Amino acid sequence: MNIINQRLADLRELMQREHLAAFIFPSTDPHQGEYIPDHWKGREFISGFNGSAGTAVVTMTSAALWTDSRYFLAAEEQLAGTEFQLMKLKIEGTPTISEWLGKKLKDTQSPEVGIDGMVNSASAAKALIAELRNEGGITLRTNFDPLAQIWKQRPPIPTNPVELYPLEYAGESTQEKITRIRKALRDRHADGMLMAALDDIAWTLNLRGTDVHCNPVFVSYLIISTKEVILYINKEKLTPEVSDYLKAEGIKVDDYTNVGQGLKDYFEYNILLDPDEVNYTLYKMVKREIIEAESPVKRMKTIKNATEIEGFRRAMLKDGIALVKFLHWLKPAVEAGGQTEISIDQKLTALRAEQPLYRDISFDTIAGYQAHGAIVHYEATPETDIPLKPEGFLLLDSGAQYLDGTTDVTRTIALGPVTEEQKKIYTLVLKGHIQIELCKFPSGSSGTQIDILARKDMWREGLNYLHGTGHGVGTYLNVHEGPHQFRMEWKPAPLVSGMTITDEPGIYLAGKFGVRTENTLLIVPFKETEFGKFLQFESLTLCPIDTTPIVVEMLLPEERQWLNDYHQMVFNRLSPHLTPEEQDWLRNATKPIS
Repeated sequence: MNIINQRLADLRELMQREHLAAFIFPSTDPHQGEYIPDHWKGREFISGFNGSAGTAVVTMTSAALWTDSRYFLAAEEQLAGTEFQLMKLKIEGTPTISEWLGKKLKDTQSPEVGIDGMVNSASAAKALIAELRNEGGITLRTNFDPLAQIWKQRPPIPTNPVELYPLEYAGESTQEKITRIRKALRDRHADGMLMAALDDIAWTLNLRGTDVHCNPVFVSYLIISTKEVILYINKEKLTPEVSDYLKAEGIKVDDYTNVGQGLKDYFEYNILLDPDEVNYTLYKMVKREIIEAESPVKRMKTIKNATEIEGFRRAMLKDGIALVKFLHWLKPAVEAGGQTEISIDQKLTALRAEQPLYRDISFDTIAGYQAHGAIVHYEATPETDIPLKPEGFLLLDSGAQYLDGTTDVTRTIALGPVTEEQKKIYTLVLKGHIQIELCKFPSGSSGTQIDILARKDMWREGLNYLHGTGHGVGTYLNVHEGPHQFRMEWKPAPLVSGMTITDEPGIYLAGKFGVRTENTLLIVPFKETEFGKFLQFESLTLCPIDTTPIVVEMLLPEERQWLNDYHQMVFNRLSPHLTPEEQDWLRNATKPIS
């Protein structure tokens, strides 16, 4: 029996004792993070699937895992040999979790399904309760965590130390931020709020940590009321310097596990809870009137102040220097032989680490050669690592955490000769990328209204991609930041000046190759007319785009002009920081196309 099937057997034995017909494992933690500490990776433990998004469901006789298009190929490989059936989200015919459970449990008398209320958001739990009720009266139990019993060597909750984030990079003091938060709460007629999102807490307090891989956050909660601010955290994590800082800022400290009692003791008339961020267990502990609303901090931190914007520009310059050094090295190294997906990832990381204020990578590098590039979130392992050859495409999606900014960039690189099909796909993706870059739009537009620009030329060819086209990026924080984004699905979050957002369309042909091109952009003013304020995008990323696979005839004149202008900017900004040999390489890589 393999390890996953053994875990399923242990789980079912426990479910039988608890009279549970099924149990649901989400990808989240008590703070609803996208990337989470190992302690809460229960879905990965029970299924073996390690993607960042997905939900595992286990009944007494079957098991299934739901995930999105980024992980279809990876999930099929990782679930092979287990009982888990892959459920492809947004694909016609795929049932919802509730529909699937309704069919699987239709012959079960008084079925009860379990979730751990601590790792499911209030909104998700309430929606699930209603959906299961409609599937034949299935009830939901929320106060049980089977992992506490069956996960024998479960990693502990991190106790890594917290560190100060200097004002010279933050650009706004903690007291200024708390004042703004309290004003936003008053505007919503709220007396206080529970902050659960770890990046919101880190941003508010001008603190950072290392509790989550690649994301400089720390496990905690924060309650802000009209008169006090209380940080709930394992006190072992607080250095004397941080403790003194919190005391000077008037911020009280209590143990992480006491947040439930803190909610019970909350003395104000009402409290704002973001039902998408606060878990169901804590939500149910509140004794006061609850105002359900989006956390005001979520949007505050997406609009960068002048200091943060300059930090981004400095971080992108450093990143660009490292990327050019890497690209200058890459093709000769591949031609010489001995390079693999993992070895080139290590080379790029080492070059970034040489840059000032480097702290970490911002996510696990995606280095996918040829067919691996079609696996949207592929991550090479010793088992999957393959050698690179001087032919075909390498898709390289990577980023870094610098103290003054976070980077995220993707380039698809022709390592040698490529096919006509590859050239056409590459150019279609580039056209979509450039059309986003060229866009001018009214302030407050939604990213959904702009997303079509990246896809329109693909759609004319019957091609598409199912992931989002862009996401916000934090300031030495999470590489994925919202709520604004470019996406096909309706997302009403407005785009306003000062936000960062990525532009990363792609096309992926399973078993063959994938193409993606990504820059991180800053939203800046364009012009004001009688029709209001209009905005545009400024490319922050400084890295040449490979011109060798481009079918130049497919580009519109404005697209060719954008690419030439972008490459001139890249050369002007980076060349003073390079060796003469690297300058010559960059001059050739950025020469105009006609």
